[in-house]
Amino acid sequence: MAQIGTLLRLSSISSSFVNGGDPRSLSTIFSFKPPTKLTSSKSRSSTLCRASWQELAGVLVFSAIPFTAVKAIANSPLGESLQRQLLEKKKEALDNSSKFRALAEKARNESFWYGEDRPRWLGPIPYDYPEYLTGELPGDYGFDIAGLSKDPVNFQKYFNFEILHARWAMLAALGVVVPEILDLLGVSHFVEPVWWRVGYSKLQVGPEYARYCGIEALEPLGIYLPGDINYPGGVLFDPLNLSKDPVAFEELKVKEIKNGRLAMVAWLGFYFQAALTGKGPVQNLLEHLADPFHNNLFSILKSM
Repeated sequence: MAQIGTLLRLSSISSSFVNGGDPRSLSTIFSFKPPTKLTSSKSRSSTLCRASWQELAGVLVFSAIPFTAVKAIANSPLGESLQRQLLEKKKEALDNSSKFRALAEKARNESFWYGEDRPRWLGPIPYDYPEYLTGELPGDYGFDIAGLSKDPVNFQKYFNFEILHARWAMLAALGVVVPEILDLLGVSHFVEPVWWRVGYSKLQVGPEYARYCGIEALEPLGIYLPGDINYPGGVLFDPLNLSKDPVAFEELKVKEIKNGRLAMVAWLGFYFQAALTGKGPVQNLLEHLADPFHNNLFSILKSM
């Protein structure tokens, strides 16, 4: 019941956005004031449950469609046919995967970004870097001041998590700025172009769910992924065949994790910007460029 009540409250907030937008900041919207004693139970119920059943059903249905569709295909004759075809190709894919891993290891040994002579996070400054960080993974600059990667199993787990969140951060950052830019330019008008006003009320599922409905949900189809969990490869996950050249591919891995880390840091800026100004990042940037001395972080903090 508590989860249903939460979903109804978030959907009701979303409905108010659709009916004309809401200029309030995050702190204003997230604040909750309990009703006074004079407030009747009927009015209290209408305040919390303004969302229609159609809106609620729409959120639930569209969040379940990817997983349901994959399951339906897997249990159909088409799914069985796909499984048989893929099993026939699995041996060839295994052989190709083994050859590619050998070439990838050779490329890492010869690359500037891997191994003992790779760049470090302190540059030329002398420092006792952890011995367990050997430069085998992309983006390993020897940074682990908390010692989180001493256990090899945990190290691989943290790397998987970082890749996952880095990719979602890059995609989400693009989704933050593009709608706002298109709306400001008049190219396309959205009901609500500012990310935080719709994001927190609509996205009830996290990146783990999206990953499950992506790579993990393909398991019932018997689809064999020639690479590892982070770089599956194949037609589905490498349509441009970027992994054809092992040397270039190992360098692309480093570029990906570097840009992903930058995107995750950018999201911290998105959060603080939304909480302090209640506006989108593009609008904040335009206001700052128009009057940088009066529209900046210090002036905002001073006015609080």
